[in-house]
Amino acid sequence: MSEFDIVIVGGGIAGASLGARIAGKARVAIVEAEDHCGRHSTGRSAAFWLAHYGGAPIIPLSIPSREPLEQGWPAGEGSLLHRRGAIVIGREYRALWDALSVETDKAPRREEIGRDALEQRIPGLREGWDFGLDDPTCADIDVAALHAGCLAAFRRAGGELLTSSPLTSANRRGDSWHVALADRIVTAGTMVNAAGAWADDVAKRCGIRPLHVQPYRRTIVQLRVGRTGLKDLPLVIDGYGRFYFKGESDNRVWVSPHDETPSDPCDAAPEEIDVARAIDFFESVVDWPIEAVERKWAGLRSFTPARVPAYGFDADEPGFFWCVGQGGFGIQTAPAASAIAAALLLGEEPAEFVRHIDLSVYRPRRDD
Repeated sequence: MSEFDIVIVGGGIAGASLGARIAGKARVAIVEAEDHCGRHSTGRSAAFWLAHYGGAPIIPLSIPSREPLEQGWPAGEGSLLHRRGAIVIGREYRALWDALSVETDKAPRREEIGRDALEQRIPGLREGWDFGLDDPTCADIDVAALHAGCLAAFRRAGGELLTSSPLTSANRRGDSWHVALADRIVTAGTMVNAAGAWADDVAKRCGIRPLHVQPYRRTIVQLRVGRTGLKDLPLVIDGYGRFYFKGESDNRVWVSPHDETPSDPCDAAPEEIDVARAIDFFESVVDWPIEAVERKWAGLRSFTPARVPAYGFDADEPGFFWCVGQGGFGIQTAPAASAIAAALLLGEEPAEFVRHIDLSVYRPRRDD
């Protein structure tokens, strides 16, 4: 039987980034049901850093995460960001109202631009798309490098990674958890639930009241189109939140219908209706002929009922810690979110770069 101070359930970006923060301070294991970490949401992300993405509860986590990502946290071997820029577009000015409503002095302000500037940035833009907000700070995130860097830092600091080890059950006995995995039993003083879409299932297996974390399906389609020079195309976002697309290579784009379809925890797959919607939206914006649908995939974004991430010990069981509900923002907020979670988990003062954040916003069961 292996003994640990902390067992983290889930090796996606939430568990991996938290593990990177705490492995040198305690005996920590990450247990992952799949044969490799990040197979589901993390490994399927079209992640970008966008200051205003997610609104009020996410902006305080995104803004301080920018500098660590630029510095290549946690490996420090080069920036994990590639500057792209983003443009919110609308056929009428009121389509930008919701986007403007989340402007804040804590995030870069966006410039309102008109049709002439939009045509320069988005060649082939169809008539009617006359209003835009330009955000030059938007950047792609190298998700694979970030995730791999977190797992590598975790192992270097002495953390133990147990893959192909789904949690069967866990029982609290005195001051420790007896954790039954598929092929072994381990013990730990604290259980951390970082299981993403499976968060409620993990809680139930531990005898903990669930948080009602709901997974939602998000679809991405890769199109080859009859236009070149698209690799550094800005991220183009609909003002009403119905779609976004960005350049992937010289003549390829990634398009999403920005779907949020409730789903059970699963190995998500795209639905043809969502692929069709993505294509329809795309064709309504630009006149680029579609030559082929080359790839299509889906991932799960998981939210608490309040659509706010939950970081902290459970109110009913002080040995059970939640690190869940990151929605579609877990990658762009990973440096700050993991620093907050690590401080709460270890009972330490938060790192300086997140010390200004109101941690009560992210308390599990805060609305109970």
